[in-house]
Amino acid sequence: MIRYEHPLNERVRTLIRLEDLFARARFFAAQDGAADHHAALLSLFDVSDVAARADLKTDVLQELERQKQLLTPLKTNPQIDQDALRALFSEIDAVSGQLLGQAGRSGSHLRENEWLMAIKQRSSIPGGVCEFDLPAYHYWLQQDPAARRNDLADWIEPFEPIHAAAAIVLRLLRENGRVSRHIAYRGVFQLMLTTTRVAQLLRLMLAKDMPCVPEISANKYALNTLAPRRAIGIAILFVNQKFVIN
Repeated sequence: MIRYEHPLNERVRTLIRLEDLFARARFFAAQDGAADHHAALLSLFDVSDVAARADLKTDVLQELERQKQLLTPLKTNPQIDQDALRALFSEIDAVSGQLLGQAGRSGSHLRENEWLMAIKQRSSIPGGVCEFDLPAYHYWLQQDPAARRNDLADWIEPFEPIHAAAAIVLRLLRENGRVSRHIAYRGVFQLMLTTTRVAQLLRLMLAKDMPCVPEISANKYALNTLAPRRAIGIAILFVNQKFVIN
């Protein structure tokens, strides 16, 4: 199955973007090549731009508190693993405390580093980080891979509180979703969301052998999907397409 995630509000959209950028930064930072570490640094610049939103920390803290309130009734449910629930509450409290203790906006350590900001500025120009443009950066890229990884780890570490908070929120949204199976007749499907809980994230899964890509239009009230008649440059005649919503 191929999973497509569609956020239903700006908060979740931002958290998914952060998750994707963190994954890229960590992947490339773990490699040895200079090109990999350059890619890791570019991903970190993107993380910094997304995390610089003034209201992001407040939004994430509010969402963590909202998730705690949703989980609180489970404390009296004998069918719930109370040890796991207590561990989750402790995890949320710890991450919330780290966010509250972090002064200013996330990524300020990068924005206050003139050398890194020079690289960021030049990287927006095609071919702008050549060795004759940034000799100091070229020198850094020629250092031992372990030394570069240590530098990257130092630059990634201050983002960990917002990363951990985003991971908790997205994990809870994904794990607590309800799964339903539907058929898009002739490639079109519409659904009114009547649940009493506010929908925040749509997860749609299609079989890998289905040669189509969904076009999703959704908010917290309604969902529309359309399987376009062209996928990967091939004309397709759709009849009934089966998929799963989580």
